[in-house]
Amino acid sequence: MTRYFWLREDEAATRAFNGSFDGALKWALPGAKCPECGVTWSSWGHHYPCVDLSSLPEHALFEQPRPEPFTEFARLRALVRPLAPANSELPPGTEFGPRVGQASGAFGPFTWQGSSILLVRRDTLEQLQAQGLRGLTGCRTELRFRQKTAPELLDLQIEPRGRLHPDCVPPNVPPPCPTCGRFAFSRPDAPVLDADSMPWDVDLFRVGNFATMLIGTQRLMEAVRHLELPGIAFQELPVRSAVS
Repeated sequence: MTRYFWLREDEAATRAFNGSFDGALKWALPGAKCPECGVTWSSWGHHYPCVDLSSLPEHALFEQPRPEPFTEFARLRALVRPLAPANSELPPGTEFGPRVGQASGAFGPFTWQGSSILLVRRDTLEQLQAQGLRGLTGCRTELRFRQKTAPELLDLQIEPRGRLHPDCVPPNVPPPCPTCGRFAFSRPDAPVLDADSMPWDVDLFRVGNFATMLIGTQRLMEAVRHLELPGIAFQELPVRSAVS
């Protein structure tokens, strides 16, 4: 049986490097004002850095974060859906395109921004791919470096797949809004993954109903440790079937 691990920054390891970056993806869907649940909201964790919106005549409409009535949000989402991966949910606030901003310092194999954005050096990604890991896609960035000699940093496109077990959702949490899809619950203290929803074809993914959580397989964990690549802490999570 495959084992799964929650990936977070290994702060003790990353302190050996002083590299940092400050940037966001070039385009994003607006937030949505929902007429049914009455909430204006935007998601976090749905990032598609390999999806290029420059071919859209309306690409400027995705450059300024803002809330829109749900009908306008839905219209804009329909424009980008043919460019996005199949079956992606694309909730309000979904981001696309290269990461734009500034970077400086010495970068280790992995560099984090918060708990859900992970950049890798190109040589690191090539080492991991050579180990036969599945679904590791590196996307170019447009980060401006302050130093003359800079590493090539890639943004990993980590797509939402799989789900937290239904028991992770408190019984008093309302179901998802049928119009906008908003499903508001806090991350559980002891997450459990739904075995029936785990993907079989990738070794790195986000949790579909809690996209700020990055999950890696045992294959990924073993490859990172075999290559002695610092920067990621692995916490094994229990996996349980939702079918009793």
